[in-house]
Amino acid sequence: MTGMRLLVAGATAGVTAVALLLGGLAARDDARGAAPARNAGSQLAAGFAAGDTQSLVLRLQAGLRAQPSNVRGLDLLGLAYQQRARETGDPTYYVKSQGVLRRALALAPHDLDATSGLASLELSRHEFARALTLGRAALKISPSTARSHGVAGDALLELGRYRAAFAEFDTMVRLKPGVSSYARIAYARELLGNLDGARDALLLARDAAADEPEPFAWTETQLGKLELGRGRLATATAHLRSALRAFPGYVYALDALAQVDVARGRLRVAAALERRAVETIPLPQFVGLYGDLLHATGHEHSARLQYATEAAIRRLLEANGVRTDLETALFDIDHGSRLRASLALARVAQRARPSIDGDDVLAWALARNGSCGEALHYSKLALRLGTKDAAKLFHRAAIERCLGHDPRPWARRAAALNPRFSVLWAPMLRRLAS
Repeated sequence: MTGMRLLVAGATAGVTAVALLLGGLAARDDARGAAPARNAGSQLAAGFAAGDTQSLVLRLQAGLRAQPSNVRGLDLLGLAYQQRARETGDPTYYVKSQGVLRRALALAPHDLDATSGLASLELSRHEFARALTLGRAALKISPSTARSHGVAGDALLELGRYRAAFAEFDTMVRLKPGVSSYARIAYARELLGNLDGARDALLLARDAAADEPEPFAWTETQLGKLELGRGRLATATAHLRSALRAFPGYVYALDALAQVDVARGRLRVAAALERRAVETIPLPQFVGLYGDLLHATGHEHSARLQYATEAAIRRLLEANGVRTDLETALFDIDHGSRLRASLALARVAQRARPSIDGDDVLAWALARNGSCGEALHYSKLALRLGTKDAAKLFHRAAIERCLGHDPRPWARRAAALNPRFSVLWAPMLRRLAS
């Protein structure tokens, strides 16, 4: 790893496009009102939505009724549908996005925005091999377009091809330094265990986002999560409060702030914050955490309702083309549900997504099914980049104990980062570390 040019610059892999390209960096207009569609279009193409996306969708739909073969209008509507999916949590917008972007490509087979838009859609659906194919097609159309390098790199990252992903992000940041590329640098450094370097890059991203409330809130939220991940709770809280000042009610900051309160042992406060996040956008990770918090605070019936809701949301995602096998396997393994079936699902997920996350989920599934020798192999793969992740280190500690080895070195490393990294597993971590 040390020979890679990216490490010299400190810039490596990237944040998933679900969060970045057309994603978590959705900017909204201030009191000046919504931007004209032509200006919104240029921002959407760059990975940002402008103004009231619902109104933008209606304007674009009206324009296409008048000019149904307007490729640019189809491109923008496809991207706007993806933004609506992120804003509402409604995955049916992904199906709509796919339809209009494919229409655009049928009319203009070498259309860059439709090709890269479909690549982003496949990233959002966790279909990373397809995303890579489309990302490379976009690069063939325009090798100098930075966002296409980002899309290809994101797909490579999730496929576990880190060296190639790093090269794509290196090119991206050279072509267009900015919020998206700096954020990818930050995530790369985090993957490689360089948390100070990750913070430096996120501060650059925050500076680049200073004039846009939601991108600014997004970068502050990422800074907060980074600091939470290494136990700096006061600093994490300051970043998350800043995010909420810039963008009141920002759902990702609410969720992260709930996790900070979990780390402080303030589970009822955390539950109240997570409830606000769930009521805003019922993403499965929000609903699952809320259920865990209800369970931990003695509200078992309400917790079961949240778990049932989480499962229903995943089924809805799957019905609209979103692959959730890795996340479903991890949720079920953590909650002791269908362990043998979850192991089979984790194997399928890891083959499709042989990243450190895929390796870690499979390792944990194997351990929970008693196959700890095989689990150790995948746990070593999950930690091969030097990532400082309390969950992965905890899983390794549990696997070492299962094998009759001393778990304390791994458990203490996890506890040094965040001793309450999980509502469910913090008590076991304390036992393993003692």
